Amino acid sequence: MAIDPGVSEKHAKLPLDKPVLLVSLAVLAILLVIGVVVPEQLASGSGAVLSWITTNLGWAFVIGATGFVVFALVLAFSKVGRIRLGRDDERPEHSRASWIAMMFSAGMGIGLMFYGVTEPVTHLMTPPEAGVAAGTNAAADTAMSYTLFHWGLHPWAIYAVVGLALAYSSYRKGRTGGFSAVFAPLLRGPRAKGAARAIDVLAIFATIFGSAVSLGLGAAQINGGLSEVFGAGSGTSWQVGIIVVLTVCFVISAISGIEKGVKILSNTNMVLAGLLLLFLFVVGPTVFILNLMPNAAGDYLAALPAMSVRTGAYGGGDWLSGWTIFYWAWWISWTPFVGAFLAKISRGRTIREFVVGVMLIPTLVSLIWFSVFGGTAIHEQLTGALDVLAGDSQETQMFALLQQFPLATATSILVVVLVAIFFVSGADAASIVMASLSSFGDDEPRRWLTAMWGALTGVVAIVLLYAGGLQALQNVTIIAATPFLLVMVFMCVAVVKDIRSDGMMRPVSGPTLRVPDTAVHLNGVDRKVVEVPAGE
Repeated sequence: MAIDPGVSEKHAKLPLDKPVLLVSLAVLAILLVIGVVVPEQLASGSGAVLSWITTNLGWAFVIGATGFVVFALVLAFSKVGRIRLGRDDERPEHSRASWIAMMFSAGMGIGLMFYGVTEPVTHLMTPPEAGVAAGTNAAADTAMSYTLFHWGLHPWAIYAVVGLALAYSSYRKGRTGGFSAVFAPLLRGPRAKGAARAIDVLAIFATIFGSAVSLGLGAAQINGGLSEVFGAGSGTSWQVGIIVVLTVCFVISAISGIEKGVKILSNTNMVLAGLLLLFLFVVGPTVFILNLMPNAAGDYLAALPAMSVRTGAYGGGDWLSGWTIFYWAWWISWTPFVGAFLAKISRGRTIREFVVGVMLIPTLVSLIWFSVFGGTAIHEQLTGALDVLAGDSQETQMFALLQQFPLATATSILVVVLVAIFFVSGADAASIVMASLSSFGDDEPRRWLTAMWGALTGVVAIVLLYAGGLQALQNVTIIAATPFLLVMVFMCVAVVKDIRSDGMMRPVSGPTLRVPDTAVHLNGVDRKVVEVPAGE
């Protein structure tokens, strides 16, 4: 069922979803009070809960992430892959080149800046698999394989599943109501509204803690750069100060409504990141990088089946919880934001084109990024030119590597600028999503509400940093993402039910019918009902 593009959705602001907003704020307030009053208990408590999750539910993250890869590929390469995310006669709003460019934008962020050097070298010197000697060529192969595993097909399949579900629900079925509207095929009866609100609350928690991790990582790396370049101090107090300054910048941006400015900053960031990548490729070990790229791709694909189903059955649970399970939880926590972004730019594309594009293009970006940054770091480590891990903290390792090459001060400042802009633009987008989730899916939520969620994200990051540093951020992210993993499983079921009810390939023609009440009133708020072709 495709919504009529001629009907404007610009209307009076939707009311606040008070149950979702108040429940979210109440639970968040309790957590923050605990973090302020008894931070040690928050750190130890989250660690204990995390230990239980990784011991008893680690398998669920492993199977879930791999299951999403299989699910997305089956949809793409079956006959339903020809279904369009919109009317059958609808074509994409954006050209393929523009779509790919925006996909690159979605694939870049604080995470790539923080882990671009750190992760490959860490795996090189502490191999994730038993029997591989540290600091050897075999360890280098394993290091690149696991790095690409964490940043390649699996995370983007997680995003693709959510983006596909949101696009299908909004543009094919014509539903309104935000994230929980996807579950209309499954939510029936008097409890449907309550279940929908519970889903939106879980989406808010997943997003705010996933965003807090990004803010914590970004603040740590900015602090590392300021320390390396300008001799500034380092530590939690400095990182908190950085979060406060940049959060204020974001709040001002949100209140001012300077969306074009944020968009310009984001596009500028992509250009600057590309220039930094090209610079290191040219001045770094260029031939080694060129040799590494196809080798890493081949090793990754060859090892993918075994890595995809690795659990802690025979040990290694601590490594899995610190890396693979943390990453899967982090990606899951970002799905409300990234999924909505991917859905918005992909209207009119077929399911096959959407899945292949979303999974393949960012994976190629990751391959290039880690081959250049991680490959350069591995080369320096193996040749003895630099002990990348000799620094006091992970956040300074990128800057230590840049010091080995020309224009080190300029490139280090560039990294700080890149992370700062990613910080502001990422917080902006995530906060808009949380404001939308607490406003019945309003595409343009109130600015004060967006600013409030942005400020709260900064507060959460600060409290968790004081409670236990980056480890506390990672722990709480995994905990928050655990119930959302189940939400994603049911989302897959809802998509399958939608596709079956769609008749799969029926043309859009004939008389019109009205959007079902379950789609329009799922969250209990009246929306404009539009006429759509009956073929859907």
